[in-house]
Amino acid sequence: MSTEAPAEPAQAPARRLLPLIVPSVVVGAAAALVLLGVSLLAEQLKDVLWETLPDALDVGRYSVLWMMVMLTATGVAVGLVVWKVPGHAGPDPATTGLVDPPLPPRLLPGLLLATVLALAGGVSLGPENPITAANIALAYWLGRKAAPRSPAALWMMLAAAGTIGALFGTPVAAALIFSEVLAGRPGPGALWDRLLPPLVAGGTGALTMDLLAHPSFNLSLPDYTGPHWGDLLSALVVASVAAVAGMAAVYAFPYVHGAFSRLGHPMLAIPVGGLVLGLLGALGGHLTLFKGLDEVKTLAADPDGWSAGRFALMAVVKLAALLVAAACGFRGGRIFPAVFAGVALGLCAHALVPQVHPTIGVVCGVLGVLLAVTRQGWISLFTAAVLVSDPAVLPLLVLASVPAWLLVTGRPQMQLHDDGTPIR
Repeated sequence: MSTEAPAEPAQAPARRLLPLIVPSVVVGAAAALVLLGVSLLAEQLKDVLWETLPDALDVGRYSVLWMMVMLTATGVAVGLVVWKVPGHAGPDPATTGLVDPPLPPRLLPGLLLATVLALAGGVSLGPENPITAANIALAYWLGRKAAPRSPAALWMMLAAAGTIGALFGTPVAAALIFSEVLAGRPGPGALWDRLLPPLVAGGTGALTMDLLAHPSFNLSLPDYTGPHWGDLLSALVVASVAAVAGMAAVYAFPYVHGAFSRLGHPMLAIPVGGLVLGLLGALGGHLTLFKGLDEVKTLAADPDGWSAGRFALMAVVKLAALLVAAACGFRGGRIFPAVFAGVALGLCAHALVPQVHPTIGVVCGVLGVLLAVTRQGWISLFTAAVLVSDPAVLPLLVLASVPAWLLVTGRPQMQLHDDGTPIR
């Protein structure tokens, strides 16, 4: 038997990688600018809809009446876009994932308009899916014009990496995701060679967003002093319970989508969905509206500020709102609402059992819900980890992911085939 070490993968020549650096930088920066532009526009419209307008009408900003009116009106506005704007705001969002093949550019105006309206109107969805789809479509269309012989996968990869880097403020998430994708694909050079272009795109997107918007995911939770045996038990239980809660929404998804589909027209399905979201907002309170990133910081700022029952109610309402919004036709992503639900579940665990450290409860709650809703292991681990600035939680997160992943893997996903059956 030979004792020689296995041969190292051949390095891709520098001349193969150098021409990709500039396109990676350009696509990463452009992806961040698209995300920033849509987010700023939605924030400006949100201020008008939820502050200026109710104040002018002498109506409470987050009164039950205003939540019902605004969510229903948002459903009407998005329904009109889906019905009348060319391209109908893209495909049914229940059938799309985070990274999909490029859409035709003519679909993008309607898709982005519907996204801005939903973000501003209080719908429980984030910007990640439609912004990633828009960036992939633009990068593919412009990239193939500039370099007709370039592979489509290159532009998809750069646009997705730039968007993910901008969303999370770091290229690490993009690198982790694409390391999983590229590891199973043959190609020249070492894995790091193939990761270099998306890593550059993700780094540029993150840097552009950091310089212009200074995003922060740190929830400033109470300091975690280090792992104990009780913390391991807490992490395993909270992550598993959160995964089960997330899977309840996943299993309900095709039935809720089918119910809205039977309404037969976007001007029925989406406004009715908006009305249901208004009712859910009235039940859960205004913190359960919108994508949830700002609202989750309010929860984390006072871990003992609500009862266990109230935290549980907000988690259930947010999952229900995510389910309805994704099923009735609103355009948006599911990561940020799932984060809110996970945080609420983690703080519920702390309120029920004070020995559960709030930091452990939060990160493991987020991990479990995200694993169920996204079925993306790296995104789930990374998102949970960036909510705190303490690396001591990482071993617990990794171990907590084991039972949570066993509960969700191989089961239906929160994404449907075109015929309405769930993807596994």
